[in-house]
Amino acid sequence: MPMVTSNPFSAMFGRSPFHPLLAHIVKANACADELLPFFEASLEGDWDTAEQHRETITRLEHEADELKTELRLNLPNTMFLPVSRSDLLDLISVQDKIANKVRDITGIMLGRRMQVPEELAQPMRDYMRTSVACVAQARHALEELKDLLESGFGRNVSDVMQKLIRELHVLEQQADGQQVAIRRQLFELEDRLPPVDVMFLYKIIDWVGELSDRAERVGSRLQIMTAN
Repeated sequence: MPMVTSNPFSAMFGRSPFHPLLAHIVKANACADELLPFFEASLEGDWDTAEQHRETITRLEHEADELKTELRLNLPNTMFLPVSRSDLLDLISVQDKIANKVRDITGIMLGRRMQVPEELAQPMRDYMRTSVACVAQARHALEELKDLLESGFGRNVSDVMQKLIRELHVLEQQADGQQVAIRRQLFELEDRLPPVDVMFLYKIIDWVGELSDRAERVGSRLQIMTAN
């Protein structure tokens, strides 16, 4: 008689190691999505609403941490995984940094009640949207890979993944270009802003860029998996 298990992660791994990986990136993606309404609230100086979004982000990041821990503890130490165990552990680590970075961005902005100068509001809005779109594309790529692996390795696996990862690379390059333009705009505004505010604005600009960078790293690891 088969053993009955109450561990949901054991049931997940019984189907595929990509189920818990996907559950994790869904949380990371949800974290990133909250960045946009948080930013809108900050522009309006509505710190109560911003704090509500921050609380949601903190909860989602904590849930992502729990998924990461469970995945590491329950990942089968076996040669029968469709990809290497080390690749899966690397992937969950990169995914987790997405949620962590959203938490960091919103924590500093809320703690300091940072309001982006009006001249930078729309460029920053567009920049954040592009970075969040990178995270969504990384999630989409993982969803596709899970489905392709579960249907059996086929000739089209690498082709499909290459297309998705190219699209992710285009988005990441767009975010890079937006970052350069915003930094240039901020440089022009420096002389009329408090120096400490300028320092933290540069930090936020860099951290938003890290979201798109880390999303692309998820894509890079998926690309390596399908190339093996």
